[in-house]
Amino acid sequence: MSEPKSPARPSTPSREREHTVLIVSTGEFAALERSLVRAGFRVQVVHRGDAALAAVATGQAAGGVALVLLDAALAGSARMELCARLTAAVSGRGLPVLVMSSAPSDLEQGQALLAGAAGYLRLPCAPEDIVEKVTVELTARHAWLVPPAGAPLDTERLEVNYHALLAGSPDAIILFDAARGTPVDVNRNAERMFGRGGAELMRTRLEDLCPPQQPDGTPSDEAVAALVSKGLGGDIRIFPLTFQHSSGRHIDGEIRLVVLEKNGLRLLHLRVADVTGLRVAEALRIGQNRLLELIARGAPLQDILDNLLRLIEGQGPGLVCAVLLLDEGGIVRGGSAPSLPADYLQAYEGQPIATHDSPPCAAMHRRAAVVVADLSAADLREAPPCDSHRELAERLGLRACWAMPIMTDRQTVLGTFVMYYRDMRIRESLAGAPDAGNLRTGDLRLPRPDDERLLGVAVHLAGIAIERTRREAELARHRNHLEELVTARTAELRSAKERAERTSGELAAALDHLRMTQDELVRRDKLAALGGLVAGVAHELNTPIGNGLTIAGAMSDHLATLRGQLEAGLRRADLEQYVAHAGEAEAVLLRNLQRAATLVTSFRQVAVDTAGSQRRTFRLDAFIAELAAPLAAAMPVPRPRVVQQVAPGLAMDSYPEPLAQALAALVENAVRHGLAGRADGVITLSAREAGDGAIAIAVADNGAGIAAENLARVYDPFFTTRRGTGGAGLGLHVAHNIVTGVLGGRIAVASTVGHGTTFTLTLPVIAPR
Repeated sequence: MSEPKSPARPSTPSREREHTVLIVSTGEFAALERSLVRAGFRVQVVHRGDAALAAVATGQAAGGVALVLLDAALAGSARMELCARLTAAVSGRGLPVLVMSSAPSDLEQGQALLAGAAGYLRLPCAPEDIVEKVTVELTARHAWLVPPAGAPLDTERLEVNYHALLAGSPDAIILFDAARGTPVDVNRNAERMFGRGGAELMRTRLEDLCPPQQPDGTPSDEAVAALVSKGLGGDIRIFPLTFQHSSGRHIDGEIRLVVLEKNGLRLLHLRVADVTGLRVAEALRIGQNRLLELIARGAPLQDILDNLLRLIEGQGPGLVCAVLLLDEGGIVRGGSAPSLPADYLQAYEGQPIATHDSPPCAAMHRRAAVVVADLSAADLREAPPCDSHRELAERLGLRACWAMPIMTDRQTVLGTFVMYYRDMRIRESLAGAPDAGNLRTGDLRLPRPDDERLLGVAVHLAGIAIERTRREAELARHRNHLEELVTARTAELRSAKERAERTSGELAAALDHLRMTQDELVRRDKLAALGGLVAGVAHELNTPIGNGLTIAGAMSDHLATLRGQLEAGLRRADLEQYVAHAGEAEAVLLRNLQRAATLVTSFRQVAVDTAGSQRRTFRLDAFIAELAAPLAAAMPVPRPRVVQQVAPGLAMDSYPEPLAQALAALVENAVRHGLAGRADGVITLSAREAGDGAIAIAVADNGAGIAAENLARVYDPFFTTRRGTGGAGLGLHVAHNIVTGVLGGRIAVASTVGHGTTFTLTLPVIAPR
């Protein structure tokens, strides 16, 4: 292939013509439109054939449409008349039309080509592939000069222009003649990828660039023939194909193939991507995941290390790996080297790293990487190998050695990971790199960044596996020791169990005696409480009953005197005197009988009974507002002021009558004891949420307060500090029984002498049934 001396730039259409793509389709191609716009094209979309012809005709003055993507459904009948009309719509070179078919067939493809289509696209395919087909079609059309009718083809200018196009591409590109099966042009990147010069590539068939067989066993000539057939059929997918470097190294490639039919030639535009590194990296990632699964499942360390070493060895040609393990005393104990003879590990077994100067032992001893580029060199200052290691390396054909210590921290060494190369030269492992042509045969095999990353991955995985195994071994030791402890403890527990059983019998007997004693104490407490209550009742009733008896006795004497006077002759003054005595007696009797009746009513309230109480749901704000009015009216003068502070929206499912009775008792207690005779008295009724499904209702006053020594007795029956003022000392006792019994809550008192008293009722929103 001749190099251009002064390539003539072809005259190209205006920029509008180069970048305007017309899509003619009944469907939506939104993704394709976006891909075309991102590639720098202008896009116009129509959905009818006449609209397509009008768009092409209208735009001619401004450069017109550069290419048409025509849906086969709109192309017309079997002859595809619309395709032919669009192709002929532009004078001169004609308008390129690519027919897209969602139901492709060989027959339809032939019809499209007969109608003048420049290509046939089989859907579905990626929008990026269609964009590439459009780009190549337009680039080739405008890069080549088309001679006037009857003039000879200027092949030299064709070669120059397309060669300039390929030379500027960042990819490896080969232009093949489909008829001859050999390239007509290649770029520099293709020469680098295959390790062959341009002249050699121009004489090489595509199948000759491949190994005899593909990885799946298919002969390469059959695979290439199938690929070319698909490309010629309009299939523009990405095709995998394995190539072979001139050195023999296999290259995993991916091909994008576009067919160009120009000036009677059927050309295959091949863009080849080397994905060998990606495949190797993917294999490494999959292998890492598989190793981590083995580690997680608790597989034997030997299996894990063998799999790890084979994985790393598969990352490069001529690579052999080994792992040596180190015990806590600094002695080499075992390891793994699946690709090396058994005597390799035996040569290190039991060797102390402090006195063994081989690269693997030196790396563990120094806690640093050791790189030996040539194990056969006489003077290796970095890590002079011992004679036994040199002899072993020579016998096994090992030339270069890299050793990296496996560590859990900066001080603890678990072993070493060793990478050997059978060939110390870089050679084709760097083939394809920018400086590959400058390699010298004497270049030593030193680590590159990729090698260092690979070694880091290997050391990391080996460290995880070794550390996990050591921890499992330690757990096994602890488990065995624990079993011994459990055996000893079991014997102790058995003895203790026997002692406990004896003690348990004694405790059971003591518990029965304690239960009997407890029942007796409860019975005595109940009797004592009943006795106290009866004594209180008797004491409280004794006064009104005694007064009544005294008055009754006095009236009996007055009545006897009146009878005597009546027989002797009753005087008016005697009768008036008797009537006066009777009136006084009546008043005293009524007052004492009323007192006795009041006491009896109070006694009945001590035993709270919910049989007559109606349960319902009620709002607290309305309930307390209705209760406050009668309570305030019944207060003696001077009446204290009643303040309500109830949070809105509070509701209860409870017994309102017992609750009203308890609040009334608390208000009466505040009036009688805390605010007696005070003109500035204030009683505050408040309610709020208390959390956990409870409501707190408080009755507070600003009165005299309760002495600290009396706070513990305020709920005792008949306890009062103002006896003789009308109270029996049962109000707080009744309130306590209602709150803790019927309403299922609790009551608390807080008081400071001179600053008032607050009773707080904490009640469940839903009372117990």
